[in-house]
Amino acid sequence: MRILIVGLGLIGGSMAQALRGFESCTIVGADRNAEALAFAKAHGICDELCADAAPLLPDADLTILALHPRGIEAFIQTYGNQFKPGSTVTDVCGIKTAIHTAAAHIPNYVNYIGGHPMAGKESSGIENSDAALFQNAHYLLTPRAGSDEHALRLLRRMTVHLGCRDAVVTTPEEHDALIAYTSQVMHVMAVAVCDDPSLFDCRGFEGGSFRDCTRVAALDVPLWAELFSMNAPALIGVIQNLEDNLRAYRQVLEQNDLPALQAKLQYSSDRKRHMSLE
Repeated sequence: MRILIVGLGLIGGSMAQALRGFESCTIVGADRNAEALAFAKAHGICDELCADAAPLLPDADLTILALHPRGIEAFIQTYGNQFKPGSTVTDVCGIKTAIHTAAAHIPNYVNYIGGHPMAGKESSGIENSDAALFQNAHYLLTPRAGSDEHALRLLRRMTVHLGCRDAVVTTPEEHDALIAYTSQVMHVMAVAVCDDPSLFDCRGFEGGSFRDCTRVAALDVPLWAELFSMNAPALIGVIQNLEDNLRAYRQVLEQNDLPALQAKLQYSSDRKRHMSLE
């Protein structure tokens, strides 16, 4: 089996390393960045390397698109009819509805199944790739109508080899609503906290909770700008809910209503404890 990974950044490079030994596969990496290719060659990350993925598509049994979201859209729109008939195409994008829309350019005789490994780092680039990145991570899969069951089983086996905790099948819409709450709004909170004028005044006095909250603020700006904008409808709704909840806390503080504050804190902490026990 020939596995083609298009895009050798953090996720693509980590996948190439983690997929070593998977069903006797040959791992082919493609990236237009000469430095990424040089790093991959120097560290033996792939069996074969190429700057142009297009000529490799007709021979790939499994193609993994590991570009930025807009890059995946553009790649599918340009090369959608060049994938090998009967092959499986997936991606690792944190947005699924927009990518599924672009996948209309992939013929039905190709099995497109969206994918999203719930793993990453604050630092990007193949130099930060790690074969253990996906250990114990959730992996979300979003098949399109008509995707072959054999293709879905292939990706499930792949997630096992990667060391993922599980592979969860869902719809693009459900995926994007979930990610807006569990991932994207957390990044919004982190960068918003870092916008406070007193940020640098507290240097040296940061507690663990501050460090935990702001850990993801040093993000890959082009990537997260694409993710936020492409999932804007779902993310806006989550931000509105957060604003309402923060306003409610501010109001009980302004009113100096200690019983109301305690009640709100009890409600919130009970919900978190209940979630952690399940």
